[in-house]
Amino acid sequence: MLIIPAIDLKDGACVRLRQGEMKDATVFGDDPVAMASRWVDEGCRRLHLVDLNGAFAGKPLNADAVRGITAQYPDLPVQIGGGIRDLTTIEAYLDSGVTWVIIGTKAVTDPDFVREACQKFPGHVIVGIDARDGWVATDGWAKVTDTQAVALARQFEQDGVSAIIYTDIARDGMMQGVNVAATRQLANSMSIPVIASGGITNMDDIRALKAVAGEGIAGAITGRAIYEGTLNLSEAQRYCLQ
Repeated sequence: MLIIPAIDLKDGACVRLRQGEMKDATVFGDDPVAMASRWVDEGCRRLHLVDLNGAFAGKPLNADAVRGITAQYPDLPVQIGGGIRDLTTIEAYLDSGVTWVIIGTKAVTDPDFVREACQKFPGHVIVGIDARDGWVATDGWAKVTDTQAVALARQFEQDGVSAIIYTDIARDGMMQGVNVAATRQLANSMSIPVIASGGITNMDDIRALKAVAGEGIAGAITGRAIYEGTLNLSEAQRYCLQ
């Protein structure tokens, strides 16, 4: 199981939000490349980037920061989400060295787009499903839909997506523990890998996820915990490699 550090980009800075609220942002650094270097030095094997401004605007607004990271670390697998609404954006990100693009809101509003993206860029598309109490949320988590997370994930399984990133909004940035049960339920409902996100606080969460990782949980994204020091990235990765 991979431990994947998150770098959330807002106005060119590295921040963390609480439950996706842009007005409740904590700034952890103003140099995204330096932040990436910190996690690389601690041995990260994959990096998760989010263009928060892009998620609300519907188009990339922190692409320069993303390109800076991929240029500095061309061999590091990078996944990026936030504001990806068309094939041109996907192509631009992949050309700049990104390994996977994460489609979120567009996957809900236009499911055919996911199928088209997978056909044109096979192996490079991940769907991000963000849910509140099991119901999918879109537009930077500002809107909660009447679509269930499990049903949506299964819808994309046959389209060729590489993985599903499942985020429990109620847990995200709140340091209240990961929702293992919901993540496990999603993983058990399909054959493609699931990456857990939201609420990871300490090694107890890592141990709980690793205990069921064999059921289809390929990784865990962590943000606030590694920034605030309640989780040591190197220690967590070593544990997951045992």
